[in-house]
Amino acid sequence: MRLENAFEVTAPPEAAWDLLMDVPRVIPCMPGAELVEAVGESNWKARMRVKLGPISLAFLTDVAREEVDEAARRVKLGAKAREERGRGAASATIESTLSSAGGRTTVTTVTELTLTGAVAQYGRGLVQDVSAQLLKQFAACLEAQLATAAPAGNGAAPAAPQPPPEPKPISGLRLGVPALWRSFLGLFRRR
Repeated sequence: MRLENAFEVTAPPEAAWDLLMDVPRVIPCMPGAELVEAVGESNWKARMRVKLGPISLAFLTDVAREEVDEAARRVKLGAKAREERGRGAASATIESTLSSAGGRTTVTTVTELTLTGAVAQYGRGLVQDVSAQLLKQFAACLEAQLATAAPAGNGAAPAAPQPPPEPKPISGLRLGVPALWRSFLGLFRRR
């Protein structure tokens, strides 16, 4: 399935690009994710915890930076994840492009996602709604990272980046209920 999203951060494209290229700082911004190991300059291992109602899943994920176009400010990551207990897998390519938007930066992401096993049983609409919620949390974390790295404006050195909060499992109930509610309301709008 194809997921397209965009968000803005208050930072020039150069600062946002530098952060986006620092994958060890970006991975913890993904809700429920933690960096396990840096395998090289372009490969990482991460763990992602997801809770969908009564089901808790933990994915071991291999992340690779596959393409970088610095002039166009475009990067493509590949991710292959397998659920630790063998209940499913996911693979994705995530292409992110940065563009300037009046002193802010627009980050546009296009994700090609394939799910198998237990996770694939959840409908496409639910996955899209959950991904939109996750993207909001991800954008807020990136915004906070960029804010702590920005110069203070009074000649002082920039503040040291704050570590992202400890990863918590993604709660499918917390994210899924709004999606289900929108689907329910959509039934009445069609009549």
